[in-house]
Amino acid sequence: MSRIGKKPVSVPSGVKVNVADRKVTVEGKLGKLEYTHRPEIGVKVESDGKTVVCTRGSDERTIRAYHGLTRALINNMMIGVTDGYEKKLEIQGVGYLAAIQGKTLQLRVGFANEVHKTIPAGLTVTCPDQTHIVIKGTDKQLVGEFAAEVRAVRKPEPYKGKGIRYDGEQVRRKAGKTAT
Repeated sequence: MSRIGKKPVSVPSGVKVNVADRKVTVEGKLGKLEYTHRPEIGVKVESDGKTVVCTRGSDERTIRAYHGLTRALINNMMIGVTDGYEKKLEIQGVGYLAAIQGKTLQLRVGFANEVHKTIPAGLTVTCPDQTHIVIKGTDKQLVGEFAAEVRAVRKPEPYKGKGIRYDGEQVRRKAGKTAT
């Protein structure tokens, strides 16, 4: 058995879980998330309503992989609707800044023009100051994907460290040219 897949997912208080027709719906105080699982995996809510259990039909390699994946995704949904997910980015560089204009994140990161990124539905993006960006949401994948897209606009470069980086990310610095 999969070590991750065989663990039951505990349902926090205030969260409603519904499984119908391969569709798992989790609803909590922060929102509602849905996931359609693979047909090889069975998902059911225990009779007491406190745990969700994932089962699989065979021990084929791919099905074993989907077993652990399904359990992990359902667990992430439970955490998302109760606590939510958050990614913090910081901008380093002279004249580099970020601002929010309606549903658009504006980035000035050393290009000739500003870069505009449309904020996806379901995410809350704030700029506490001009050099920090905070991305919050209930869907772990959506939060991480948008944070990666914003970082990819101007990755931190290794010589001066200028660019957009995750909060607390260490950038390996290279030595520049040496005069001979």
